[in-house]
Amino acid sequence: MSEGHVVFEYEAKNVSPETLANLGEGHIAYVKQIRSEDVPGLFPEAPKIAPGLKLFALHAADGTPIMLTDSREAAVANAWSNELQAVSVH
Repeated sequence: MSEGHVVFEYEAKNVSPETLANLGEGHIAYVKQIRSEDVPGLFPEAPKIAPGLKLFALHAADGTPIMLTDSREAAVANAWSNELQAVSVH
């Protein structure tokens, strides 16, 4: 582990939950692969989707769901069209 990495971890421990929640707000969005079974909890307004499908959700930096699609590329394109930097979450 590099010294810079250790310093970052130490500093991250001193960040309040509120500050962390607002980090990247309005500038960063994240793409997360989800299962169709997870859709009702994230997107209650979405129509019923068959189980067993691999989907991609785009979320605002604070975790607010923005959109749902069947391709990672479409999620990233939507982020870019809304002037958001997309990052992936595994």
